[in-house]
Amino acid sequence: MNREAESARTEEHYMRLALELAREAARAGEVPVGAVVVWRGQVVGRGANCPILRSDPTAHAEIVALREAAAALGNYRLTEATLYATLEPCVMCAGALLQARIKRLVFGARDLRFGGVRSKFRLVDSELLNHRVEVVEGLLAAECTALLQEFFRERRPPAEPG
Repeated sequence: MNREAESARTEEHYMRLALELAREAARAGEVPVGAVVVWRGQVVGRGANCPILRSDPTAHAEIVALREAAAALGNYRLTEATLYATLEPCVMCAGALLQARIKRLVFGARDLRFGGVRSKFRLVDSELLNHRVEVVEGLLAAECTALLQEFFRERRPPAEPG
């Protein structure tokens, strides 16, 4: 297998880990978003959305994963790390990626309502800031989007006819 194909398989593997975390969040009644932080080929942080469970508005999957990674590495700067997220990070999470000096972000689905990386804002590659994050979007986007759509379809009753 050539290097590009192996790299693509590895990237997909990490996103599938994030998808499983998103499914865990859904089973707990949380919006299904999952994230993993990878440093030197090792998963050092995992996060599933849990603001309801923790009564914490900052307990987004990305924040949970960043906190775990920073604790595991003993450093708040994650300069060589990649964060994989099933959903485009919001502005809060995009700001946390910048604060952590994350090298790369790989996300699945765009967040057309709150996206802080591509959809509404472009925070992580702003020329106004001294750090930029390399962004790769769309990895397993169809699966990530379908998981979110199914979650909300189950919670919102169909519209009444006429």
